Amino acid sequence: MRERPDDQRVVITGMGAYTPIGNSVDGSLAALAAGEHGIRYMPEWDMITDLHCRVGATVDGVDPTALFTRKQRRPMGKVAALAVLAAQQAVAQAGLDEATLRSGRTGVAFGSTSGSGSETEAFSKPLALNLNMKGLESNAYFRLMTHTCAVNVAHFFKVQGRVESTCTACTSSSQAIGAAVEIIRAGAQDVMLAGGAEEMHYTTAVTFDLLMATSARHNADPAATPRPFDRARDGLVIGEGAGAVVLESYGHATKRGADILGEVLGYASNCDGAHLTAPNAHGMQRVMELSLGDAGLAAAAIEYVNAHATGTELGDVAESQATHAIFGGDTPVSSLKGYVGHTLGACGAIELAWTLGALREGWLPPCRNLEAPDPKCAPLDYVRERRETDARVAMTNNFAFGGINTSIIVRAA
Repeated sequence: MRERPDDQRVVITGMGAYTPIGNSVDGSLAALAAGEHGIRYMPEWDMITDLHCRVGATVDGVDPTALFTRKQRRPMGKVAALAVLAAQQAVAQAGLDEATLRSGRTGVAFGSTSGSGSETEAFSKPLALNLNMKGLESNAYFRLMTHTCAVNVAHFFKVQGRVESTCTACTSSSQAIGAAVEIIRAGAQDVMLAGGAEEMHYTTAVTFDLLMATSARHNADPAATPRPFDRARDGLVIGEGAGAVVLESYGHATKRGADILGEVLGYASNCDGAHLTAPNAHGMQRVMELSLGDAGLAAAAIEYVNAHATGTELGDVAESQATHAIFGGDTPVSSLKGYVGHTLGACGAIELAWTLGALREGWLPPCRNLEAPDPKCAPLDYVRERRETDARVAMTNNFAFGGINTSIIVRAA
């Protein structure tokens, strides 16, 4: 393992999550352990008459009017509200005080796929129909802009350090976490609030439907989809949610007596440079190799791989082949998309929190709906039932349209 000085080691001291199966890391982990899922029929999409996919996974029980003051929620759409709520949980667990948050040595790195779909519609629809500005709000842009999550998290906590926004679809939050790690290693900040969020909107379902990537055979039985790595999979399911982590230099965390949950040992991101949508096993394999190199670890040191696998026909095959090329068939692998669908810009942060949380509790989460692995997929050690473990080191991977790939290696404390 690569030895780094204390101010370049990056540890995790807080985590937060709002998901379709629970509005906290502990709550959603308990639901995960119980095999619960959040996939449901979406009557909200009935007005799109030719949409093939009719199922999704939403976060329920979030009322911004009850959770924030009028001033606080004025610049927030749902996606920003979810981001701030997850960040609140992470900050509370980390025990960060106002002086630390406002010191200028704390920053924010947060992402989402494209900001708020609902706020974009609310602003643009009357403008396009009426061709005038009547009824449009001056604060609308702050709710819909692509960096709404990063800005709202920063302003909610009155952060005065660096603010980074990552908008790279399915790698938005994992790139945010990676950027935060690199910022701390560089000495630019001591603490970073990092993660991502995504809100449900029918335009997202339409986008993936047009790409023929969505699940369409289980509208009458939402529990049966998605099915990562399964031979009967038929596409992904859109989800929403938010995940956040507090990252600190090891030196800063120990100096203030923080409870360390885990350590980020390695991070890498790259681009396939091949195709905007077609999965590329070589690019996937390369980003895992780069992450291992950053951590200074051999593949044998990884005791669990949290796969990105969304349930698409080609994506799962390519990822399994890339994973097998590095780890062979002995390292446990599972995808968590079967529980909450694909939360897009939030998935990297949520899955990192779940991976670290499960390792700390001593178990590996199984692939939900994996009944018969596709013979086209590589022969990996797919986790199909909850598995007790003493594993401490895991890799979690995410892959996005545009050929953007990320890989994070974490060690549980």
